[in-house]
Amino acid sequence: MKIETINTSIQPQKDQLLQHSLYERVKTVEHLHTFLENHVFAVWDFMSLLKALQEKLTCTTTPWLPTANPEARYLINEIVVAEETDLTLDGKRLSHFEMYVDAMEDCGANTAQVLAFLENVNETKNIFVSIKKSELHLNVKEFLNFTFRIIDEGKPHKIAAAFTFGREDLIPSMFTEILKNFQNNFPETDLSKLIYYFERHIELDADEHGPMAMQMITELCGDSEQKWKEVEEVSVQALEKRIGLWNAIQEQVEQKLEMV
Repeated sequence: MKIETINTSIQPQKDQLLQHSLYERVKTVEHLHTFLENHVFAVWDFMSLLKALQEKLTCTTTPWLPTANPEARYLINEIVVAEETDLTLDGKRLSHFEMYVDAMEDCGANTAQVLAFLENVNETKNIFVSIKKSELHLNVKEFLNFTFRIIDEGKPHKIAAAFTFGREDLIPSMFTEILKNFQNNFPETDLSKLIYYFERHIELDADEHGPMAMQMITELCGDSEQKWKEVEEVSVQALEKRIGLWNAIQEQVEQKLEMV
């Protein structure tokens, strides 16, 4: 019942995302590249939320000791296996982030910015410094800052809320149809890996990861009214940040339209 309540309370933000005018603006391969070059940061920070949950809910240090909630432990480990080591279109094992970057390279999108950002994160060892120093759009910075503030706070139910309610199921299935039309209209651009990525994500989320993540939230909150309230607040905020990300991408696409 608690999950249903949260789903009801966040429906306005979800509707806003699913019906966002951004999708209508993506008309050329260049526009698609702009989308990918920004959205890749959401794919990456999703992996960071995933690993933060694994750290909180399982034992990742030695000597090994059992953690408090075996059910939540199982759920997050199951999700990690697919997200961190899924099968690619050509039968290799990669994380979903690496699959996305690979698909970007195949279709001609620029991966230099995101790879340089990750290199800087590795150098600074401080994600907030890397975000501040980057030349990313302000909304992309706010999106990332929100995620890592939630991770930094260290409350598993809040991390799980950002992971579960603010993520990839918010890209409608119609987006894969847009990609397929692009493939037909621009046959010189190879979108096969990108289409596979989105279809795989939709399939996993609907059939496995979505229900697992909802169950994980239920396990983590239990009967605590305070935790359920915090999950609702974080979920709304995560969606608001995603709307900001979509607005930033649309703004950049429209700038390109004005230059034509």
